[in-house]
Amino acid sequence: MPASHAVIPTASASRYLQQLCKHWSHKFAVAFTPEHGVIPFGATRRCILDASATELSLKIEAADDATLERTQGVVIDHLKRFAFREALGDVKWTKAALA
Repeated sequence: MPASHAVIPTASASRYLQQLCKHWSHKFAVAFTPEHGVIPFGATRRCILDASATELSLKIEAADDATLERTQGVVIDHLKRFAFREALGDVKWTKAALA
């Protein structure tokens, strides 16, 4: 199963994590705290979020590369809408295969 990871420097990581999780909690069985969240977009894809005082870490797992790329785009598009007051810049994803 392919996976990718991105780290976004921001002092608002916890706020963005919670906004993303709350946004999708109406459609999916989302679980989150201010520091950690999991958004299960379905049986074959999910987003894992971790917030610290200085950064938001995102990990996407998906069944295939096309779904992985599509999910990356959806998550980042939503994040940038929530973070409209802050220029997050280009988000760089690092791809890794799950063990």
